[in-house]
Amino acid sequence: MPDDPVTGGQAAAKAMRTVFPETPLQPNAHLSAKYGAEIWLKREDLSPVRSYKIRGAFNAMRKQIAHGKTRFVCASAGNHAQGVAYMCNHFGAEGTIFMPVTTPAQKIEKTRIFGGGNVSIELTGDYFDDSLAAAKAHCNQTGAHFLSPFDDDDVIEGQASVAIEIDDQLPDRPDLVVLPVGGGGLSSGMRTYWQAKGTLPELAYVEPKGGQSLRAALEAGQPVTLPTLDTFVDGAAVARIGAHPFARLADVDPSALHAIPEDRLCATIIEMLNIEGIVLEPAGALSIDALRDMADRIKGRRVVCVTTGGNFDFERLPEVRERAQRSLGLKKYFILRLPQRPGALRDFLEVLGPHDDIARFEYLKKSARNYGSVLIGIETTDPANFATLFGRLDAQGFVYRDITDDPTLAEFLI
Repeated sequence: MPDDPVTGGQAAAKAMRTVFPETPLQPNAHLSAKYGAEIWLKREDLSPVRSYKIRGAFNAMRKQIAHGKTRFVCASAGNHAQGVAYMCNHFGAEGTIFMPVTTPAQKIEKTRIFGGGNVSIELTGDYFDDSLAAAKAHCNQTGAHFLSPFDDDDVIEGQASVAIEIDDQLPDRPDLVVLPVGGGGLSSGMRTYWQAKGTLPELAYVEPKGGQSLRAALEAGQPVTLPTLDTFVDGAAVARIGAHPFARLADVDPSALHAIPEDRLCATIIEMLNIEGIVLEPAGALSIDALRDMADRIKGRRVVCVTTGGNFDFERLPEVRERAQRSLGLKKYFILRLPQRPGALRDFLEVLGPHDDIARFEYLKKSARNYGSVLIGIETTDPANFATLFGRLDAQGFVYRDITDDPTLAEFLI
C-alpha cells in the first residue's frame, strides 16, 4: 500500500534536499504581460538532470535500497534514464539502462556521465518497446528492480514533491496549475497530494495532440493503448497512460484536458528561447503553450506552469523553426505547374511580393509535354501576404496546389 500522500510526499521532499535544492518558482513578466495574468514558471528544467524525473527515481530507489535492493534497471532514451543514472551514482547502486539503438549519441553520453561508473548502458532494438522488453527480461533473469518512469506508487510520490515546493514557494495558493501529462506520474502525484491536503487548486492537464493517452483512458474508463502516436513531444508522447496514475486521475473532468498541436508548440519553444533565453524541450513547453487556449479565462489570475524539462537537442532546432513558421502561417509549400518555355520562371518571380522569399525550389518531374511540376517553399513576414500572393498567381493563370497541411504529401516531399 502507498504511504499517506501528505506525510509520504513531505518525507520524500525533505529527503531530496540532501541531493539537490528546490527548483525555482519564477514569475515571468513576458507571459504575465501577454496574458494579463500573474504567470509563474516552476522550473523543473533547472534540476540537476534538467527534468523532474530525478524526483521519482530518487524516491523509488531510496525506498528499495532500504529494503535491500542494490541493482536497478530501466528502459528509457531520455529524461528517466538520466534521472536513474544520476541517482545510481548518488546511492552507489548498480544500474543497467536499456536504450534503443537509434538513441542520439548525445543522450547516451549524458546518461553515462550522470551514472559515473555505476551505470551500464545496453543498446537494444530500434524502438522503445524493444528496449522495454529487454529490460524486463533482464530483471527476470537477474532479480534487479525495474524502475518504471511513471507506473509506480513510489515514483508518483516522488513527483508529488513538485506540489510541495509550490506550496512552500508561493505566499498564497495558485488559482490554476497547468500540468503536462505523458504517462501520468507527475500530474497524478501532484493532484493526489493536494487532494489529501485539502488544498487542491484548479488543474489543467495538457497532452500533445498526437498522444492523448489520458483523454483516451477517460473515454474508455480504463487505460487503453493509442493506435497511433506522434513521438515529436518525446517527453510526453506515451501510447498508454500508467495504471497507477490513472487510478488517481479517473475522475478528472475531460473539460480540464487540453490537446496541443505539435507545430504550434514549436512556436512556443522558439518564443521562450528568443525572448526569455529559456531552453525547453517540447514536453517542457506544453504548459506554457496551453495558455493560448485559456487566455480569456486566466486574466487577472495567478497561474503556475510546470516546465517539466529542458533537455533540448539543438540539432532539432531547424525542424522546430520550420514547424513554428508553418504554425504561424509564415511559411507555405505548394506545387506549381510551370510551363516549359523560356521566361516562365521569370514570370513567376515577378508575382512574388517584396517580403516573399523562396526557401525551396525543386523540380519534381515533367508532368506533361509542355509543363513541369515544381515544389516551392515560400517564407514571408505576415500571413496575410499569402492571400495576396495566391491572388496574383490566380490572376496570372498559374496552376498550383497548397500542400502545407497535407500530411501525406508533406511527409514525402517536404
